[in-house]
Amino acid sequence: MSATATLTRLDFVLTPSHHTRPFAADARFVPDGRPKPVVVFVHGFKGFKDWGHFNVLADYFAQRGFVFVKLDLSHNGVVIGGTGDLEDLDAFGRNNFSIELDDIGCLLDALHQPGTTPVPPAEMNLGHLYLAGHSRGGGLVMLKGAEDKRVKAVAAWAPITNVNPGWPEPMMQQWQQVGVIHVENARTKQQLPLYFQIVEDFHTNRLRLDIPHNVRRKLRQPLLVIHGDQDETLPVQKAHELPRWKPDTELVILPGAGHMFGGAHPWDAEHLPEPAHEVAERTIAFFQRQAS
Repeated sequence: MSATATLTRLDFVLTPSHHTRPFAADARFVPDGRPKPVVVFVHGFKGFKDWGHFNVLADYFAQRGFVFVKLDLSHNGVVIGGTGDLEDLDAFGRNNFSIELDDIGCLLDALHQPGTTPVPPAEMNLGHLYLAGHSRGGGLVMLKGAEDKRVKAVAAWAPITNVNPGWPEPMMQQWQQVGVIHVENARTKQQLPLYFQIVEDFHTNRLRLDIPHNVRRKLRQPLLVIHGDQDETLPVQKAHELPRWKPDTELVILPGAGHMFGGAHPWDAEHLPEPAHEVAERTIAFFQRQAS
């Protein structure tokens, strides 16, 4: 597809049935009237759909022949019509993995129901529906692929491999007693609350949220995992767990790449950082193989 092809961006809002907090999404594609494979992208912890280079990434995929859809997970702290950054800290604190999985499911349902999103059905080939996610979003797309057979392939970029990061028992006891802990947003210096309900949700829905179990037993779709060997957030050793759980996993280790693959917020350049460009190229080739 021509690098100069005119792109369309469509913004829309969805209100899930599992809670009452609406969330924003957008779709990028070249409007040529031909059905194209669809990629749904899921951001990570403390992230959002317009973070850093994600809009450049969306345009890149769209120019390569995809409908690229990304969403703000409903409780990520972004407010529709707000600043575009994290500002509803109470919503952030009330987020959990079950809510996020159901948000993704709400978007997938909407794409399959004509008129629910502004994307014309003629532009989408939903028989080739793919998920891509970064960090916590990488863990989410593996879990969602395991439970939703409409998903035909999954790409996880620097993904978490366990919902429970290894909370130490003294911290857990204090967290339960007080009801909240705070984590710092290194970029903004905000103190972000995490209410104990995220732990309760994890225990209530443990089987659904068990990444090793679901990757081993339920994720039948092709899986691509890309990880930087200089990841400062999730050590690259984590990535090597995935092929042990799912032997046909395609694992790519990028030399010199960190957790954000060269991205930062804000991102003013019109091109992708080189590691993110490599991630995009590898992922596009992976998805194209599934469609052939």
